Amino acid sequence: MAIAGSVHDGAPAWSPDGTHIVFSGENGDQTDLYIMDAAGTDRRQVTSTPAEENAPAFSPDGRTIAFETNRDGNFEIYLVDINGRDPRRLTTSPADDRAPSWSPDGQRLVFLSDRDHPKRFDVYTMRADGSDIVRLTTDQTAWSPAFSPDGATIALQVGGDIELIPAGGGDSKRLTSPAANGMSPAWAPDGQRLAFVTTRNGKPELYTMTPDGSNQQPLVSMASGAAIDPRWSPDGSRIAFVYVADGTPGAGDAAQDYAIYSVELSTSKVTRISP
Repeated sequence: MAIAGSVHDGAPAWSPDGTHIVFSGENGDQTDLYIMDAAGTDRRQVTSTPAEENAPAFSPDGRTIAFETNRDGNFEIYLVDINGRDPRRLTTSPADDRAPSWSPDGQRLVFLSDRDHPKRFDVYTMRADGSDIVRLTTDQTAWSPAFSPDGATIALQVGGDIELIPAGGGDSKRLTSPAANGMSPAWAPDGQRLAFVTTRNGKPELYTMTPDGSNQQPLVSMASGAAIDPRWSPDGSRIAFVYVADGTPGAGDAAQDYAIYSVELSTSKVTRISP
């Protein structure tokens, strides 16, 4: 259902059973978490604070959402039940901790932090209770870390390209290179492909590739605007993504700067699902 006022929807993440999507919704000066069903209906609010709540991720058992929030003044990682109850803080660093993503077994989270370098986000993992924090990268700013479905590898964005690192730390492997760059990697449920964003054709589009970086194929290019932030459905049939309109908001789709869409992999059909 529509919500009055200026609403920007982004950062979609599927529930483990594929029936719902959690996302961030900006309404005026407030950004909270919402859940809707996979068709875009039955939209309900999960958090309600004056702070920014973003980057939600369902736990593998579907009971909990990890997210980033600056409700304590800086960005920290929190958990909350899917009904919005029992928020609990996992990180307590005076630095910024952001972009949580779950391991397949639900035992650990990967996230970004600038706690050891004030001008760079490195990749860390921790237990789901916030303990046993391990730093995995030390060289340059990373973005969008995500565990592979087998839990052995983490995909991440370094600069404008995608790399893989072992989940326990170690040497990275680059999968894309300029000008055929790659950003915001997302694993297919079977681990056989990655969806990602690229600007190789002059604007953000969605592509897929195999985990060795080969067979890079176009997936979504919007007639106007950008396609960003892909997230694979648990059954592998669809990818949710964020559409960002070109130019100044006006009539039609442009009245909402950011909206969540999905693409059906078998037909390439693109459907708007929010709001």
